[in-house]
Parts: sequence; C-alpha cells; structure tokens
Amino acid sequence: MDTFIILLVNGLADASLIFLMAAGLSIILGMMGVLNFAHGTMFLWGGYTSVWIMARTGNFWLGALGAVAVGALMGLVFERLFIRPAYGKVTAQILITLGLMIVFTDLARLLWGATPLPALRPAVFDGMVALGGVRIAEYRIFLIVIGVLVAIGIHALINRTRIGMVMRAGVQSPEMVRALGIDISKYFTLVFAGGAALAALGGALYVPLVGSVWSGMGMENQILAFIVVVVGGMGSFIGTAAGSLLIGLMGTLVAWFFPPAAVVANVLLMAVVLVWKPAGLFGLEGK
Repeated sequence: MDTFIILLVNGLADASLIFLMAAGLSIILGMMGVLNFAHGTMFLWGGYTSVWIMARTGNFWLGALGAVAVGALMGLVFERLFIRPAYGKVTAQILITLGLMIVFTDLARLLWGATPLPALRPAVFDGMVALGGVRIAEYRIFLIVIGVLVAIGIHALINRTRIGMVMRAGVQSPEMVRALGIDISKYFTLVFAGGAALAALGGALYVPLVGSVWSGMGMENQILAFIVVVVGGMGSFIGTAAGSLLIGLMGTLVAWFFPPAAVVANVLLMAVVLVWKPAGLFGLEGK
C-alpha cells in the first residue's frame, strides 16, 4: 500500500508538469490550428530564466514569475512575427517553428552554456509530509495543486469568459467574428502568448524537481507533450488533461517496475490509441 501511495503521488505530480506544457500546445493547436514545434523552447527558456533569477535573488516565486513573463513575451513575438503569416499553411508552420526551436535552443546554450545548471527546490516546499505510512516530498504535492488549479482556470477561461467565447467562435468562423467588429488577431496573439507562458511555467516548476536545467530538456519534454495531445485528441482540453494523467501515471509505474521501457511505453501507448481510435481518446472523428 505504501508503494502504491508513493507511485500515485509521483505519477500525479509528473502528470501536472506534463499538463502545463501539453495544455498550451493543445490550446494553440485546437483554437488556432497551429502546429507549434517551438513549444519546447518556451519550456526550456522558462527553466533557465527561473534558475537564473533564483540564483541572483534567492526567490523561487520571482523566478517562476519571470519565467512566465519571458514565455509570454516569446509567444507574443513568435506569433506576430513568424506564425501570423503562416496561418492555414501547415508545412510553413512546421518549418518555421522547427527553425525557431533550433535557433533559440542554441541561443540558450550560448547564454547559459552546455553544462547542466543546478536547480534547487524552494525552501518552503523542501520538506516531507506524512501520507499514510509514507513520507512524500512537499514539492510533489505542490505540483499536483498547481496542476489542478491551472486546469480549473483554463476550463473556466475557455467556457465561461468572453475571451473563450470569441476564440471558439473565431475557430469556427473568423470572418463572422470580424464582421461583428472584433479583431480576432488580438485574441489569437493572446492565446499563443498564454500557451507559451504555460509552457514556461512548466519549465520553471520542472527543474527544481529534477535538480538541474540543460539545453536538451525542451525537446525531450516537447515530444512527451505531443504524445499527450495525440493520445487525448487534437485540440481537446479534456483529452489533454486525461492524456497527461494517463502518461504521467503509466510512466511512473513503468519506470518503477521496468525502467528501460519507460520511453518506449509512451510511444507504444500512442500507437495503440491511434489504432483503436485514430482521433485520440476525446478527439472528434473526421475533425
């Protein structure tokens, strides 16, 4: 029972981090139809920014806030300068965002070096908490809480606010929205910047968990986020949440019982889901 509790908490914490990155990717894809292969770059820069700020201020919260700000700024610039001319052009989107990923990954390596930098957990969450007969790291509990709060916030934003209403209408009929006098391009920029900020926050919260930040972590986690989006269903927020839980829990279990198969298991799960349901668990057939 103790082992089950440890695996459950670890799996939920991992799922929360995966969700932070995959949610932004899914929102950008579902609401804007943009295949963003530079999404992992925001995750990477969020991690480096938080470590850099925390090393100089000793303030974890300031580091996380700085990471979110940098991610949002990168998203805004990317959308306005590079993504906007490529709306509706899938091949162009792939090439442009892949180029941005390569350039900004190398830029991060140039600024902070190729050697991994240490990342400390915030002192306030560096202890342990008793749960049943086991002791769980407080930081993992914190990650679970953040994941739940972000999920609730995004769901409310999409379904209960004017921004969400305009965005959903803009996806279905952008011409109609423009005819009503609404500048849909501003909403697209807001969504892209918000998705990038989520990825950067995920990077800021990820590095204290693993203990370091390195230049290759953006690509590694981006692949995992794409797997989650495909498994859950392209553009489905509920699917992204479910996919994150599934991948997070499964990854923890596999890593515990048979570590060499941890990476292969994710790809295998994606293949099985696509064979059984090509649109993903919550995707719409023919969409």
